[in-house]
Amino acid sequence: MRWKENEHLLTEIMDIFENSKETYGSPRITEELLSKGMRVSKNRVADIMRAAEIRARKPRKYIVTTDSKHNYPIVPNVLERKFRATR
Repeated sequence: MRWKENEHLLTEIMDIFENSKETYGSPRITEELLSKGMRVSKNRVADIMRAAEIRARKPRKYIVTTDSKHNYPIVPNVLERKFRATR
């Protein structure tokens, strides 16, 4: 009987996990399940996730790669957007 509950719980966990872009771990998923009215513990959710090999991914940090406030010389625009080919 418990395995049926776990299978149903796994489908709920997968839905929440996919909607979170695979970033929610067991504590957040447990909160979501509790807000839906389901009675579960964080350890049970963690065990089910571990058995199904579901792991949360950290979102990548946004890194700014352009530094437009620099003191380097700026190359002049020689073409001035005149792209005319003679041939």
